[in-house]
Amino acid sequence: MRTLFSRWRLFGLLVVGVGCPIAWLALTTRPVSVAVAANGSKDNSAPQATTIRVETVKPQKGGIERTTNQPGSVIAFESAQLFAKVSGYLKSQAVDIGDHVERDDVLAEIDAPELLKEAEHARANLDQTKAQVVQAVARIATAKADREAALAAIEKVKADVDSAKASRDFREKQFVRFKELSKLKSIDDRLVDEQLSQMEAARAAEGAAIAGVASAKAMASAAAARIEQAEADAAEARAKVEVAQATLEKAEVFVQYLTIVSPYDGVVTKRNFFPGDFIRSADQESLVPVLAIDRTDKMRVVVQIPDPDVPFTNKDDEAVVEIDNLPGIRFSGKVSRIADSEDTKTRTMRAEIDLPNEKNLLRQGMYGYVTIQLGTLPGAVRVPSSSLVGKISGGRATVYTCKDGAAHLVSVRVGRDDGLDIEIVQGLSIEDDVIRHPSGTLSDGARVTVVSAAGKTKAAGEDTRRK
Repeated sequence: MRTLFSRWRLFGLLVVGVGCPIAWLALTTRPVSVAVAANGSKDNSAPQATTIRVETVKPQKGGIERTTNQPGSVIAFESAQLFAKVSGYLKSQAVDIGDHVERDDVLAEIDAPELLKEAEHARANLDQTKAQVVQAVARIATAKADREAALAAIEKVKADVDSAKASRDFREKQFVRFKELSKLKSIDDRLVDEQLSQMEAARAAEGAAIAGVASAKAMASAAAARIEQAEADAAEARAKVEVAQATLEKAEVFVQYLTIVSPYDGVVTKRNFFPGDFIRSADQESLVPVLAIDRTDKMRVVVQIPDPDVPFTNKDDEAVVEIDNLPGIRFSGKVSRIADSEDTKTRTMRAEIDLPNEKNLLRQGMYGYVTIQLGTLPGAVRVPSSSLVGKISGGRATVYTCKDGAAHLVSVRVGRDDGLDIEIVQGLSIEDDVIRHPSGTLSDGARVTVVSAAGKTKAAGEDTRRK
């Protein structure tokens, strides 16, 4: 009996073991059925069982907003180390560390009496050279007057020459007549001698007149020479005036150096001397400034932009500054200037953000973080990160697009990924239908049916733009 029961149990197990595989094979190999409508007719619009149901999304125009968050340091907008230009004793100092000053305020005075004396000497020398100019000009006037007198004398002696010549001609003619009369014994010979004497006197007078002309001309030439000399002396005196003026101005500049003034509105940040201290001038290798002034009505925040963000950083980019020691306060500004050049050692580029500091919250040396909006990459689009197939390699990846009821594997070049969306730099347009959650069974060329996120079937290529 027990043997018979064991045989029947073995037979039952055999039937089950053979029948189950046959039944499974029959189910998997049966032809695809079609849905039948309520009226009994076939529904040709229903998808076949071999198609894969997918959800698509339209790429969004524009890349992912780029930002860079970097440490930043606060420095004064302007900072000046005030050195002494001249050596001397610190006479007075009107300010101390922390004092607010205005532009051109007198901060300190240095005592150097020798510079004051040099300025006085230069001023007296200038007055002396100016007097020499006046004297030279007067000599020019005198020489010109002498020349005019000499020219007048020339004209006078020329007239005397004409008169002497006429007198000589008369005496010569008179002598000839008397000599003829003497030959005729009409007159006494003594009268001839008298006429001879008068003729010779007239000739002498003419010679003297001619000599007078030469003398007057010589005097005129001498006067002209004196004019030239006086003009040269005047030019020299004027040059001396210019030299004396420059010497005085230089001395006065050194006198001005005795007073140290503020170059702008700011606050005193350093004081290294007290009244009575001897101060060496900066050109004597002094390395210690008398005072230091920082301009604090506006501050600079210095940021080093890393190499990957350098191409996207531009002047006027929006920036937000958060200071570690000022929690909860955000300073908004813009990139005021960029270096346009990277440091070859750090591979970073310097950028500066100017911030107003009316409440004096920002101080030199503060530290914080700066977030700069770098904009988006022109021409890029973005899709959900879940659309990627596999991993990104070398800046490239693949996605599936849907077209004409089939899936197509597309290679794309990717950019930034914010965890939700990924930036597609090349390979897609906003007109493409991208499969949002590609399954492992999806392959290039596979037939697909597009459904909405709620599961409703949509025609292939219909807009399923993600809201």
